[in-house]
Amino acid sequence: MSGPARRSATLSAQLIDGATLDVDERGDVVARIEGYSLRLGRLSAGAAKRARAFPAGLPLTSFASGRGTAKEIALLVRRLAESGLIEYRVARGQQEQAVIEPQVPDYWPHVPKLRDADTLVLSRFAYLRRRGSEMVLESPRAGALFRIGDARIAAALALLATPRQVKWLRRQAGFPDIELLALMVDCRILFKVDARDQGLRATEGDGSLVMWDFHDLLFHARSTEGRHANPVGGVYPHVDTVPELPLVRPAWPGPRIDLRTLLPADAQSIPAAAKLLRERHSVRDFDAARPITLSELSRFLDATARIQSVVQIPLGPEDGGGTAEYTVRPYPAAGAGYELELYLAVDACDGLARGFYHYDASEHALVPIAVSAGDLDTLFQGAQLAMGAAAPPQVVVTIAARFGRVSWKYSSLAYALILKDVGVLLQTLYLIATDIGLGGCAIGSTNIELFAKMTNIEFHVEGAVGQFALGRRAASLESA
Repeated sequence: MSGPARRSATLSAQLIDGATLDVDERGDVVARIEGYSLRLGRLSAGAAKRARAFPAGLPLTSFASGRGTAKEIALLVRRLAESGLIEYRVARGQQEQAVIEPQVPDYWPHVPKLRDADTLVLSRFAYLRRRGSEMVLESPRAGALFRIGDARIAAALALLATPRQVKWLRRQAGFPDIELLALMVDCRILFKVDARDQGLRATEGDGSLVMWDFHDLLFHARSTEGRHANPVGGVYPHVDTVPELPLVRPAWPGPRIDLRTLLPADAQSIPAAAKLLRERHSVRDFDAARPITLSELSRFLDATARIQSVVQIPLGPEDGGGTAEYTVRPYPAAGAGYELELYLAVDACDGLARGFYHYDASEHALVPIAVSAGDLDTLFQGAQLAMGAAAPPQVVVTIAARFGRVSWKYSSLAYALILKDVGVLLQTLYLIATDIGLGGCAIGSTNIELFAKMTNIEFHVEGAVGQFALGRRAASLESA
């Protein structure tokens, strides 16, 4: 005889720690966090009363109807979520099971239907770790992470290293509610497999995903912007705990061989390449009255990234015999894979319309890509903020990688090789910009989610790995 029906878990929206919601007597709503405020409009008397209950959390079912005051509350929660001020609590009664922390701006929890016959397994990209005094479950593929509130859940998830049917899971003491499992499926922390499938590497995702190692995808997602909610950039996170390392490494003991005496006394004897390296510097201010021209852009791309030739290389018997094709380009690349592609966001260029373009390195041509004006503006604003500049760059070159070109061949170090290629290409861009009288600046961060949205390519297939600002140096810099 079966026991009493198990109460379903409740999914509630609540403000993140440190955020407050003020609703005055007129119904005007203001969210506040760390000295910043966000005005969210005016609510009716009924909706204002419900909004004041936010500190205790609002069940999503309480405003799911989308009518009357529920519609007002739903719009308020959506706006708070888009501003990164909402997290979601999963609980049965007073027992908190998990808190879901969004990692992408458009995350909204969905609870897909799970049947008893469905078989679930843990993603090979999912991992459980300690964060302060909490345990968090996350994945570079997930739009949210799960802050685990019940230690039995963390232990039970280990069972899902092996595919398990939902009906089997329901019978296990202390196993998570089916709603929580469904939310993890929605985030691709868990995924469904056929009953006879063992959930091995080839099962999860497409061929491009198969070629990713766990650590590489995690590094890509967490060292860029767009797919996590951690601080990014020069925020000096350790200034209060660890002193800054000295500017120059302390000298090793022992006799010193002075190389300065071996340098040529004549400055004219310095190699041209060395002079160019010394002239190179980051330029963050550009001449708004004299933007870069399309002709200069053509010269720049020709000298830095154009395919110069295609060569056939014979393969040895150990590699299967036959021949392989490789391109020759101005900069070196790991295994001659040349996985990097250039995308140009153009704000000001004489002879070229404002827009977003892909550089076809084989044909030396620019191909326009239709994107929204808002996304293009967001890209320029992000570049300007990262550079600490007074105005957006004239051109932002996004360096994207077709990851499979490297990971198809290399294991364990594929993403590291790609980043080395990015460094080589950035130096090439700097030197050619300097040589033809333009200004350039490497940009330390890039938003992989924004790039995926603008190109309609999933972030693990072809993604942004670097950016470079380009334009005509400001007049003050020309005369410096």
